[in-house]
Amino acid sequence: MTQPPWTSSDAVGEALHVLRMSGTYYCRSDLSEPWGFSLPAMPGCLWFHVVTAGRCELEVGDATVEMGVGDLVLVPRGEGHVLSSGSGVPTPSIMAIPHDMPDSRYAVLRYGGGGTESTMVCGAVRFDHPAARTLVGLLPELIHVPVSPLTGRLQDTLRLIALEVEELRPGGEAVITRLADVLVIQAIRSWLETDAARTGWLGALADPQIGRALALVHREPARDWSVAALATEVAMSRSAFAARFTELVGEPAMAYVTRWRMHVAMDRLAAGETVARIAAELGYRSEAAFSRAFTRVVGESPSSARRALRVRDDLSEWAS
Repeated sequence: MTQPPWTSSDAVGEALHVLRMSGTYYCRSDLSEPWGFSLPAMPGCLWFHVVTAGRCELEVGDATVEMGVGDLVLVPRGEGHVLSSGSGVPTPSIMAIPHDMPDSRYAVLRYGGGGTESTMVCGAVRFDHPAARTLVGLLPELIHVPVSPLTGRLQDTLRLIALEVEELRPGGEAVITRLADVLVIQAIRSWLETDAARTGWLGALADPQIGRALALVHREPARDWSVAALATEVAMSRSAFAARFTELVGEPAMAYVTRWRMHVAMDRLAAGETVARIAAELGYRSEAAFSRAFTRVVGESPSSARRALRVRDDLSEWAS
């Protein structure tokens, strides 16, 4: 299979490549002052909000952000938060406010007291790949991307979204949801270019040699990796590679390889694959060897984890 051109040297590019998302909920909001509502916590999802006309105030935890036209905010870990036209406005749950539902994942909200108008596009998306979830889990509680000459490409996407919202052409829902997905990735890429992203696992991704080693493990988790093999791939001595990997990533290379395999295994258990097949696909010589490694890293057996995943999925379907 042909690999993307950045995989050999750009682990950050590869991490962004796996930011494929499944949209959980998208909403276009036509709002008039005074207005306000609260959004529930959605663990495992990333919330985004774009102002296409007017203004709004967003509160999450102890942080408050004033948003104007063209501003974008991400709430990467899905914490509950509040949107409003200003302080002192009632903020009922968004779930209690009637919506039009053109389809099962796209809503149109018209709400407020009839005053000055604002429009927004909001949504919650879920990332499926374990590398993507690891990356998103390291993002801050709130990412605010204001209008700036430094975010020109992102602003181009915002303008396209605003045009779709304004014109309401046939198929607009599909266009808005796809543009919103692009916008989220652009915003994460913008944040990754800041100094705040140069530490820990994210900093390791940006390191030319350790980042390449991480990309290799992510791309080929079943390969018979060793410290020596990884060091050879990135043209370092075994001892220098081992020390630098532990320093940047925070754990030894082979511990990371095993933990990464278990991330992949959890995804495959959730998809319904058998333990025997997962063991073979991840390079284990036997199902028993895989089960021992899984239990050591995850804290429960593969069969117990599968049952827990089924309960979680059943609850999610019931809640929706």
